[in-house]
Amino acid sequence: MTALVTGGSKGIGYGIAASLLKEGVQVAFTSRRQEDADAAAVELSKIGPGKVIGIAADVRDFDAQQKVVAKTLETFGRLDVLIANAGVGHFAPITELTPAQWQDTIDTNLTGVFYSLKAALDALIDAKGYFISIASLAGTNFFATASAYNASKFGLVGFTQAVMLDLRNAGVKCSTIMPGSVASHFNNHEPSADDDWKIQPEDLGQMVVDLLKMNPRTLPSKIEVRPSQTSKK
Repeated sequence: MTALVTGGSKGIGYGIAASLLKEGVQVAFTSRRQEDADAAAVELSKIGPGKVIGIAADVRDFDAQQKVVAKTLETFGRLDVLIANAGVGHFAPITELTPAQWQDTIDTNLTGVFYSLKAALDALIDAKGYFISIASLAGTNFFATASAYNASKFGLVGFTQAVMLDLRNAGVKCSTIMPGSVASHFNNHEPSADDDWKIQPEDLGQMVVDLLKMNPRTLPSKIEVRPSQTSKK
C-alpha cells in the first residue's frame, strides 16, 4: 500500500506519515521547501518498515500536485491513499483580515485539497483507494477572528462529503477527520510539555490507520475528535 500525505514534514502530517510507516505502508509526503522535506524524510526513514520519500510542492499549484502524483507512481508503482493535510491559519477580525490572508487560507485549505485530489483521482480510482481530508472542528463551529479559517474548513467538510457521494460507487472511500486542539506546529506554534492535554499528531495517525483497516463495507465519512480534557490539569 502507498500513501501520499500533503504537508507531511511536521505536525499532524508527520504524525500520520510515521503511523503509516510503522504499518509497513510506503509513504510519499510533501512540504513547501525541499530542505524541510529532506530533513523529515531522514527522520521518518528510521521508523520503517515502510519506505518514504519527501517532495517539495505547494498544494496551491495544480501542476505541482500532478508532478507529486507522477513521482509517487514512478517510485512506488501505485497510489492507494491520499491524506490531504496541508493547511494554514490566518486569524484576525474581519476589520483587520487582509485580502492576501483570505486568499492564502482559501487557496491552501480548500482549493489545495481539490488540486491534490484531482491530481490523484485516476490513481485512487484504479486502486479503489481512500481519500482522507484533515479538516477541523472549525468546520462546524464558528468563532471570532476566524472568518477565513471557518470558511475554508466549512468548505472542506462539505467538499469531502460531496466527493464521498461522487466516489463511493467507484470503490473509493472518502472521510474527513475534524480535530479540536492538537499539539502541532500549526500557525507557528511550538509544541511543549504544556500541550500534553491536547490531541497528539500520532493520535490522528492512529485514527488514519484504523480507518484503513476498517471493513470495506463500512465508511465513517465524518469524524469529530476532541481532547478528553478541556485544558491541562
